[in-house]
Amino acid sequence: MGVRKKQMAERIKAEKKQIAFAKLNNCPTSPRKMRLVADLVRGVKVEQALAILKFNSKEASRKLEKLLLSAIANWQAKNEDASVEDADLFIKEIRVDGGAMLKRLRPAPQGRAHRIRKRSNHVTLVLDSNNNVQS
Repeated sequence: MGVRKKQMAERIKAEKKQIAFAKLNNCPTSPRKMRLVADLVRGVKVEQALAILKFNSKEASRKLEKLLLSAIANWQAKNEDASVEDADLFIKEIRVDGGAMLKRLRPAPQGRAHRIRKRSNHVTLVLDSNNNVQS
C-alpha cells in the first residue's frame, strides 16, 4: 500500500471512530408516528435527547430511547478510553424510512372489502462527537 493511500485510510479510520450508529428494523409503528418523535431529538445533545424521550408520552419515544442507548453503547465500544460526558455526543442524523407493509382486508358494506395497510418502519440513528480528539 502506498504512503498516500495509507495516510488517507488512517484519516478515514480516525474520523469513523468518532461516529457511531444504531439501526432499528421492522418496527411495527407507522413511519409518520415515528417521525414526529424523531424530529424532537434531531441535532440535540445526547443527555437532552434522553430526557426528552424519557418524558414523552408516545410509544415511539420508548423505542427511540432504547435505540439511542444502543448507539451510545456502540460509541463506547469503539472508544474504550474516552468517556461519554467528555465526548459531547449529539444526534447527527436520524432517519425514519418506511418498512414492509402487511396488507389485510376489512369487510365493508354490500359485500365489498377495504384494504388495511399495517405499516412498519426502519430507523437509523447516527451519533457524532463535537470535540474531535486529535492524536
